[in-house]
Amino acid sequence: MFRELTGVSTFDPAEAEQFGEDPLFVRAAARAVAILSVFEMTPKPLTLSEISELSGMDRSATQRMVHTLQALGMIMRDDEDRGYLPGKRILTMACSSLRLNPILQKATPVLLELRRRSHERVDMSLWDDTRLIYALRMPSKHEIFTATLTGNTVPTYCTAGGLAVLSRLSDAEIADIFARSDVTPFTPQTITTLDQVMAEVQATRQRGHAVAVRQLLHHEIALGVAVLDGQGRPVGAIHLAGSLDEHSAEDFSARFGSLLRQAGQSLSGYR
Repeated sequence: MFRELTGVSTFDPAEAEQFGEDPLFVRAAARAVAILSVFEMTPKPLTLSEISELSGMDRSATQRMVHTLQALGMIMRDDEDRGYLPGKRILTMACSSLRLNPILQKATPVLLELRRRSHERVDMSLWDDTRLIYALRMPSKHEIFTATLTGNTVPTYCTAGGLAVLSRLSDAEIADIFARSDVTPFTPQTITTLDQVMAEVQATRQRGHAVAVRQLLHHEIALGVAVLDGQGRPVGAIHLAGSLDEHSAEDFSARFGSLLRQAGQSLSGYR
C-alpha cells in the first residue's frame, strides 16, 4: 500500500534505443551506464544474473562489461562475496561532480548559515524531471540513514523542494511531470492526485515557499524554496526539515520561511 523511502529511479534499459540514429552515440558506453544504473534501487549486492536481467543485456555481454568495470574500479565484489556493488571510484567521481558544480560551490556557505540559524536539517537538491537529487546535506540531531546520504532521490510532485520547483513551472509542465510520476504514497497523508498537487503549488506561489507535512515521513515537516538559473528556470531547491514532535506546521513555516526565502533568493539568478 505504501512505499519505502528508498529513492526514485529513472533508469530505463531501453534508453539507448532513442539514440539509434545518432552516428556519434557509443552504444558500449551506454551499456556501461546501464550496468552501473541497475544499482540505483537495489537493497543488496547483485549477482551477475540479476545485473543481466535488470540491465536488459544478455549474460555474456553483462559478464564482459562487469569484468571491465571491476578492473577499472567502478564495480567491486561485496565483502561477503554475495554479489557486486558500485566501486569506490564512483565516490571520487561523485565528489568531482559536486566540487565542480558552480551553484553548489555558491550554496555551501549559504546552507551552513541557514543550518546555524535554524538548528534543523538543511539540504540542497538538484531538479531532475520527476525527481530531486540531494546534492548537499546538513543533518540535524535526529535523522534516518537515507536522510544523510548525498545522491538520494525523492519525488518532485509531493516534496517541499519539489513543490517549490513546480511552482516555478507552467501548469501544463506540472501536469506532464505528475502524469509520469509514481504516485504510490509514502504515508497516509501523501498527496496522490493532480488536484492536490495544484492546490499545494498555488499555496506555494502565494506564500513564497512550499510546506510539506507528513509527505515522506510520519513525523516530518519540510519547507522548500526553488533555486533559479539566470533565465528564471528552476535548477534545484533548498529544503529545511524539522520534526512535528517539536513544531507545528504553522509555527515552523512562520519561524523559518523568511530565512529560507532569503537563502533561495541569494542563490538564484546565477550564470
